[in-house]
Amino acid sequence: MMKKLSIPTSKTSLVLFLCQIISALDVPLDLSQPPTITQQSPKDYIVDPRENIVIQCEAKGKPPPSFSWTRNGTHFDIDKDAQVTMKPNSGTLVINIMNGGKAEAYEGVYQCTARNERGAAISNNIVIRPSRSPLWTKEKLEPNHVREGDSLVLHCRPPVGLPPPIIFWMDNAFQRLPQSERVSQGLNGDLYFSNVQPEDTREDYICYARFNHTQTIQQKQPISVKVFSMDSLNDTIAANLSDTDIYGAKPVTERQPVLLTPTGSTSTKVELRGNVLLLECIAAGLPTPVIRWIKEGGELPANRTFFENFKKTLKIIDVSEADSGNYKCTARNTLGSVHHVISVTVKAAPYWITAPRNLVLSPGEDGTLICRANGNPKPSISWLANGVPIAIAPEDPSRKVDGDTIIFSHVQERSSSVYQCNASNEYGYLLANAFVNVLAEPPRILTPANKLYQVIADSPALLDCAYFGSPKPEIEWFKGVKGSILRGNEYVFHDNGTLEIPVAQKNSAGTYTCVARNELGKIQNEVHLEIKDPTMIIKQPEYKVIQRYGQASFECIIKHDSTLLPTVTWLKDNDELPDDERFLVGKDNLTIMNVTDKDDGTYTCIVNTTLDSVSASAVLTVVARPNPPFDLELTGQLERSIELSWIPGDENNSPITNFVIEYEDALHEPGVWHYQTEVPGTQTTVQLKLSPYVNYSFRVIAVNKIGRSQPSEPSEQYLTKSASPDENPANVQGIGSEPDNLVITWEPLKGFQSNGPGLQYKVSWRQKDVDDEWTSVIVANVSKYIVSGTPTFVPYEVKVQALNDLGYAPEPSEVIGHSGEDLPMVAPGNVQVHVINSTLAKVHWDPVPLKTVRGHLQGYKIYYWKVQSLSRRSRRHVEKKILTFRGNKTFGMLPGLEPYSSYKLNVRVVNGKGEGPASPDKVFKTPEGVPSSPSFLKITNPTLDSLTLEWGSPTHPNGVLTSYTLKFQPINNTHELGPLVEIRIPANESSLILKNLNYSTRYKFYFNAQTSVGSGSQITEEAVTIMDEVQPLYPRIRNVSTAAAETYANISWEYEGPDHANFYVEYGVAGSKEDWKKEIVNGSRSFFVLKGLTPGTAYKVRVGAEGLSGFRSAEDVFETGPAMASRQVDIATQGWFIGLMCAVALLILILLIVCFIRRNKGGKYPVKEKEDAHADPEIQPMKEDDGTFGEYSDAEDHKPLKKGSRTPSDRTVKKEDSDDSLVDYGEGVNGQFNEDGSFIGQYSGKKEKEPAEGNESSEAPSPVNAMNSFV
Repeated sequence: MMKKLSIPTSKTSLVLFLCQIISALDVPLDLSQPPTITQQSPKDYIVDPRENIVIQCEAKGKPPPSFSWTRNGTHFDIDKDAQVTMKPNSGTLVINIMNGGKAEAYEGVYQCTARNERGAAISNNIVIRPSRSPLWTKEKLEPNHVREGDSLVLHCRPPVGLPPPIIFWMDNAFQRLPQSERVSQGLNGDLYFSNVQPEDTREDYICYARFNHTQTIQQKQPISVKVFSMDSLNDTIAANLSDTDIYGAKPVTERQPVLLTPTGSTSTKVELRGNVLLLECIAAGLPTPVIRWIKEGGELPANRTFFENFKKTLKIIDVSEADSGNYKCTARNTLGSVHHVISVTVKAAPYWITAPRNLVLSPGEDGTLICRANGNPKPSISWLANGVPIAIAPEDPSRKVDGDTIIFSHVQERSSSVYQCNASNEYGYLLANAFVNVLAEPPRILTPANKLYQVIADSPALLDCAYFGSPKPEIEWFKGVKGSILRGNEYVFHDNGTLEIPVAQKNSAGTYTCVARNELGKIQNEVHLEIKDPTMIIKQPEYKVIQRYGQASFECIIKHDSTLLPTVTWLKDNDELPDDERFLVGKDNLTIMNVTDKDDGTYTCIVNTTLDSVSASAVLTVVARPNPPFDLELTGQLERSIELSWIPGDENNSPITNFVIEYEDALHEPGVWHYQTEVPGTQTTVQLKLSPYVNYSFRVIAVNKIGRSQPSEPSEQYLTKSASPDENPANVQGIGSEPDNLVITWEPLKGFQSNGPGLQYKVSWRQKDVDDEWTSVIVANVSKYIVSGTPTFVPYEVKVQALNDLGYAPEPSEVIGHSGEDLPMVAPGNVQVHVINSTLAKVHWDPVPLKTVRGHLQGYKIYYWKVQSLSRRSRRHVEKKILTFRGNKTFGMLPGLEPYSSYKLNVRVVNGKGEGPASPDKVFKTPEGVPSSPSFLKITNPTLDSLTLEWGSPTHPNGVLTSYTLKFQPINNTHELGPLVEIRIPANESSLILKNLNYSTRYKFYFNAQTSVGSGSQITEEAVTIMDEVQPLYPRIRNVSTAAAETYANISWEYEGPDHANFYVEYGVAGSKEDWKKEIVNGSRSFFVLKGLTPGTAYKVRVGAEGLSGFRSAEDVFETGPAMASRQVDIATQGWFIGLMCAVALLILILLIVCFIRRNKGGKYPVKEKEDAHADPEIQPMKEDDGTFGEYSDAEDHKPLKKGSRTPSDRTVKKEDSDDSLVDYGEGVNGQFNEDGSFIGQYSGKKEKEPAEGNESSEAPSPVNAMNSFV
């Protein structure tokens, strides 16, 4: 079974993966090998004195090693100490403290030795020290009395602990004391005040020391601080101070900086390589000094430099020798500066350059152990063999020591041993074990067989081949079963046997074989590589700008390898999404409902699979209307101006474009705010113009692209002084409402326009062009004044002036008005009509004298109406029409007249009061026009070579008809048209028989009427001549007729063809190009009522059947009646009409029953006699046993005649549902019968696929024809 391994794609993960493979290349534990220390306690081991001490020492080897310990350089016999035990199969010591032992008794330096027959390995020197958390020493703390502005240091002086405690200052309520640039804690734990302030007075400054190892906190006694100043010195303070202190005190004065720590101008600092360097400068001074750090002759190291404690502490992490140098801190305030230079020297405990590594050799091979280290000062190197200095160790002729290197030549199995390298200087030491193991082993591959690796395309692939052998085997890689050895730049071969494919492609997938060989043998192993498609985000989230309380949606649509299972995680600002039900995470999107300001941020979609990870981010910006401005302030108050300033509110991520300033007049309109002005969004002050006698309050509204903010809080009120009005009323007018008055109106001034109390209006008028004096009146609280007793419609000069208690407004301008109008006195004269064409006439008249108008001339009205149609000589309802012509016109056009009609008209003048008298009626006639289409066209009586045409005269002849024109042409089966034939027909004809036509041929007919003016619109119809004298079967709709009213029309028709046809009615305005309107007929009725029609409008109509392609009737034209004064009632909805129809239906049913009874009594129809005369022996029309038709089908698809009160003119009869039907009798013999004078019909019994009619024949039909007739 294959074991699957997913190789990560990131570079960091790849390096770690490769390091894991390399570190795993150890000697298999089933082979003999010297001991190797695998786990040990730290060199400086601080233990909790209350718990058992565990000193770790673990090792491996073959055979398993034994363990021994030394303490302080001598053998530690654990068997003699009952408190000390060693774990089984381990070198780890457990010292039992919890059962009576004392940790202090076991302080010392411990070292572990692991030994077997091939050598001995030793641990580091492990220094055991129990932690200590001593109490504070008792001390008497005096209160600190400090003058305001002086510096102060509160000393902590914590007890010496192991390890050193963590120091912090709190009060009695266990709240941390606030720190700032002025008050801060130093590295030594003291609390420094650069200058004290009165608020520093308190009695609970407490220093705490926390000892982490023992998890205890020690508390110093509270320290009291009292701050005094000369201004607030009182008798109580004076009683606690000496006279010298009092008289020596000075007022608070500013002081230049002085360093509190470190002291002096220079100091030194030594730090070890790799540690954290902390430098501190704390200064006193007033104002509080600011600290600045520099490195003399260099720059502070980027990315490793940090400032803490309000820049009083310089922190450099992971220091190296390059960080040595002079660091200068400068404390500065407004009065001066002080600086201190700290000379930093970075020393280094030993650190490895090349640590010795285990050496596996075969007998006779050569090798070296290298031990190289560095430090400051440079460390010394010493070698040990199996824990003994190499100088006194047993001799080995294959070994030679050369400083930091041991050289081995022609080793033998006895050369196996463990060597220790010790590198030490004054700051520490390094100790490393490395064995030399002499083995003769054939190759073995440690990587499991058939291991499966999966990587993403275009990523590195690492195929493991961990091996062991002695001598060291050579590794070769092959691809496929019979592949050649892998070489070239596309592969990287690592020393540990790993094969690296830097850029794996799809074609890199497959089976790879690793072969390991040395002089003792050969072995191979197969691994498998699969290449997966990378995970991609094909639709990334996009930047969104959403209004507050809106909805934001981010998409994250991914594409991934079908064999990998992705997981999608959304983050906000690189953290988990808030636990909020407004955040909806879908399959490929994130939706945030009702977004708020806190939803601003960066949203990241992370897609993870077992092999790769991709992410995409987008920013959400939440915008909203701005917050209202605040802190409105009025300055620079003058009589007519003031300056307003404000502070803008938060713009909510959408810049403020402008500010709107509004005002309230609390004196005249309290609570009503008016627009004053607006300024750009960058401006926060504005100079406002003011009016007198207004109690102003202002507010400001901020505007951005989202909308307007809430108004700000109102400003303080400002009342301006009174003054006389600056302006007069606007929109002054003088218009009479009656023939003998003049109404003067104006727009009153608003409250703030009055400029003072006592607002009134002086209204003045005089007749124009007459030497009259002004007549004036003073009014208040009104906007209208009526002057009575004026002449009718004469011009007046009018003016209105404002005044108040302080005076008049400037002199107003004059306007011209007129007294009231009266109706015109005379009618227009010399009315003439010029008929332009059959539908258009031009009317002329003489204008009336302006004096007789007695008002403002608005125009003339023409009243005209149709008297009668000259072609029909029938009068109809008179409907007068009106056309208005504005201004002083003397002519007008009358469009839309009906041709060949008689009209009357009159003309009237119009002013503001109304219409004057009408002119005498003028009679005129319109000439002839072209007629409308014929009212119907019916085609009946089809024969082999003839058709009968019937038509109705046009609904609107529009003149004297002179003739009709008939055009027709044949249509073949592919609907192609044949040659066109034209026939002229006298106007007095209403039917025509067309002869010499082709049999069984469809014809299309075009029919129109003519007057002397020309031809009218045409009506079309189609018909088919029959093949022979047989009953026609083709379906058709004929005899479409209409009965129109004002707003509806009853449409009826006759249908020939199969039963159960679904009819529809199509209609539209005649002559219009608009689409036909369609109404569906319920059931199989042969009538329909069209409703909702427009009165006085010509309509076209046709009837069709659903499911029969191209099957519809000819068009018919009708006209609705004119609109009546009262709405006509729909007769079809009246109760009396419904009752009458029910009575008629009942009567018809009774008559049918009577006829049925008479027939059963033996009565014979003439058709029956013909049946008996032409009996056919092969077709028995009746069964003898039940009296029904023998061979007739019950199917309803061949019922050729629609029910009706008369036989259609094409001589077809519909087969009824009863077995006594008279349909299909005979063989082409025409017959008639008369039953009580109520029915006369012709019958033809032979059916074909096409309707036909031919000569009579006595020949009996064949069985085949008989079947065709009835199926």
